[in-house]
Amino acid sequence: MKKDSGLIFRLFLMLGDAAAITFSFAFAYYIRTHLDSRPYFFIAEQLDFTLTIFALIPVWWIILAVLGLYRNSIILNRHRSPELLRLFIASIVGIMTIITYDFFYQNNLFPVRTVAIWATILCFIFLVIARTFIRRIRYLIIVRTHRATQRVIIVGNSKNTEHLLEYIADFPEAGYRLAGVVSNLKNVPEIFRKRRFSSLKDALAHTRADIIFQTDEVQTEYVYGQAVANHMLYYFVPSDSTLSSHIGSMELIGDTPAILVKVTPLMGGARVAKRAMDIIIGGLLFILALIPMVVIWLIVKLSDPKHPAFYSEYRLSRYNQKVRIYKFRSMNPVYSGLSPEEAFIKMGKPELIEKYRKNGDFLKNDPRITKIGRFLRATSLDELPQLWNVVKGDISLVGPRALVPGELRNYGDRSLLLSVKSGLTGLAQVSGRRDISFEERRALDIYYIQNWSLLFDFQILLRTVGVVLFRKGAK
Repeated sequence: MKKDSGLIFRLFLMLGDAAAITFSFAFAYYIRTHLDSRPYFFIAEQLDFTLTIFALIPVWWIILAVLGLYRNSIILNRHRSPELLRLFIASIVGIMTIITYDFFYQNNLFPVRTVAIWATILCFIFLVIARTFIRRIRYLIIVRTHRATQRVIIVGNSKNTEHLLEYIADFPEAGYRLAGVVSNLKNVPEIFRKRRFSSLKDALAHTRADIIFQTDEVQTEYVYGQAVANHMLYYFVPSDSTLSSHIGSMELIGDTPAILVKVTPLMGGARVAKRAMDIIIGGLLFILALIPMVVIWLIVKLSDPKHPAFYSEYRLSRYNQKVRIYKFRSMNPVYSGLSPEEAFIKMGKPELIEKYRKNGDFLKNDPRITKIGRFLRATSLDELPQLWNVVKGDISLVGPRALVPGELRNYGDRSLLLSVKSGLTGLAQVSGRRDISFEERRALDIYYIQNWSLLFDFQILLRTVGVVLFRKGAK
């Protein structure tokens, strides 16, 4: 889960496909105009022709994706025949799509039919060559450096344990490396027995794995829970009797069907889309907020010249990673860096501790907060510097609230909360902020994690605007 080498491989495949398709059409044009002695008449120059084809690359990507040519079961299959057949079909469908486009919109792209014929043949050839080259580069990286691999623990007593072990050993191009196996001796070939552990707990303690494959139905909840707690992918390999009633995303690991049970939909391409949204929207908001931030910095600095206007602290984000979060200082520097308990004891008001905790870590007139700080918190202006954290990739625009390390003891579902990046805003913040209880905020964060979508993020961003403008739940 921490690694996503498969996603990087698919991105390189997409770039290789784009280069192969563009070169195929350019070469087809060259063959017709330079190697074919028959007369011809082209309205489009070679550069214009090639640029038009390049502009239609997204259409090709869609065709290739629909045909499954970016699925792990195809691109990581030791048998190339399914991929080759689909590439041939994609070449034909792609050419027919461009001919259709030319007929209705361009009307001069293919004045000579032989260009389309040559392009069909060349597309198939160069797509195969490009993909073979990228697969070979990936193989060399895996074999020589062990990079771009995901470390695997296999758990279970079934014949599928042996099948998976053989697949990992015989086909390193798939990108899996055995970290450990928890199974009976009869299911573990001799060459793998040095990596055999007596329990999953022992395997996790002595390895740094990324994936758990479970090949039987014993203690599935426990095994899945350990995968979530350690931020690992969890695959359940069903028996023949359960294949017809599986829940999850089915993949083929070699010839073995496995169900990927996702903690959150925010994986693979979804993470790329969310990160792109953070960079584009977060970057734009950061630029727009620069002048207001300068003004706020001056006000905070002039109110207390001896102390910095910015405040930073470590919070927990995805995979329990500590990130430094920036804010405008809203608290009296005397209490900076102290826990609420320590601060209330220092000011001689220990009775506020219980009130603070019972009220969901909030006091209406918190004596630690400065007058300017109260205004900044009420308007959420103190959080504007976190837009820089969003652009850097420390946090996301939308996500669960970033947790202070000491707060983890209050979260029973801490592993779920740390399975995605924390957010500048989130479902809990737009659903009442301080007007809802601690337990409700936690439940809303978990709901967001398990039901994420880009549309959901946009809805939360729009609701955030209303919450900030009308100060709903801010105190």
